[in-house]
Amino acid sequence: MLSISNLTIHYENEIILDRVCLDVATGEVVSLVGPSGEGKTTLLRVIAGIEKAESGSVHVDGIDVTNLPTHKRGIGLVFQDNQLFPHLSVGQNIAYSLHALSKAEQARRVSELLALVGLVGLADRDVTVISGGEAKRVAVARSLAAEPKVLLLDEPLSGLDVELHDRLLNDLSGLLAHRNTTVVHVTHDRNEATAFADRIVDIRSLHRPHNVVQIRTEDLLSLRMAVLRDGTPSQDPRYSQDNHPGCVHLGIYEGDELVACSSWIPEAWPEDTSLPAIQLKGMAVSKSKQGSGIGASLLHAGVQRAEEKGAHYIWARARDTALNFYIHNGFTIYGDAFIDTATGMSHHLVMKISTRLP
Repeated sequence: MLSISNLTIHYENEIILDRVCLDVATGEVVSLVGPSGEGKTTLLRVIAGIEKAESGSVHVDGIDVTNLPTHKRGIGLVFQDNQLFPHLSVGQNIAYSLHALSKAEQARRVSELLALVGLVGLADRDVTVISGGEAKRVAVARSLAAEPKVLLLDEPLSGLDVELHDRLLNDLSGLLAHRNTTVVHVTHDRNEATAFADRIVDIRSLHRPHNVVQIRTEDLLSLRMAVLRDGTPSQDPRYSQDNHPGCVHLGIYEGDELVACSSWIPEAWPEDTSLPAIQLKGMAVSKSKQGSGIGASLLHAGVQRAEEKGAHYIWARARDTALNFYIHNGFTIYGDAFIDTATGMSHHLVMKISTRLP
């Protein structure tokens, strides 16, 4: 549905987007998280066509929209501050993109959208006197009026009290799921992202794609020891599966230093041994790089490789401390916790089904 490739933009001498790449499937909701100043809002503005990147491309449904004006891209955008037109009523704000329709058709569409966002009967209301929550709903309705193929949400629920925030988040999630809307959502709130998104992406993992390479067992032993065996009963960084036919080790280097590694093994998913599966084992990120997004880059590369090899299931025995990482990257937890004999730590089975199935 939405494919972003190698987007780059500078402000004066500062790099804001550095060859950013991101793919979002039809109907998928992706939340972009990460520190301020990393380019989340800028990325939305480039996707929408409000700002122009120096290089790279934006495709929607396979069509290159990089050089199209905003109104021809099939993309809607809800700003953090709503940006409603103060001189227009609620209904007129919603109808802003419907000028090609007759007055009667505009009124019908406005009524439908008001019902959709829970604001029936407010078409003639002055937008300067409605509540913050109502303004958020009007902004969403206006963005949906033109039936966009992609909806961009920039901190859409910021500034609301907790109760109203949670209620609108639930309403918005249900609305977009019902419409099968493809969404890119920016937030600083990971709890909001977890409740709202199908997939959470750290913006830092999208800059200048990391070069993932295949490596030897000997190349990753020291990183495994430092990260996975620190303080655990076993001090042996080798796994029996390292010699498994078809086992592949992947890694990311910065200079001469291996900063992330993982192993991918043809191994049946314990809950269903009838279909091909790949097990992820030994995912390790250098402590200096944890939280940078580099682990997600490595995971996505491994998942892509597993899918290309025909895996139906992609799974791991994940430490409980790593569960959020896997959940944020599209995996689901299965079954009860268990203690891994090699580490003495609590683990869970996690799994995702290939997105490349016919």
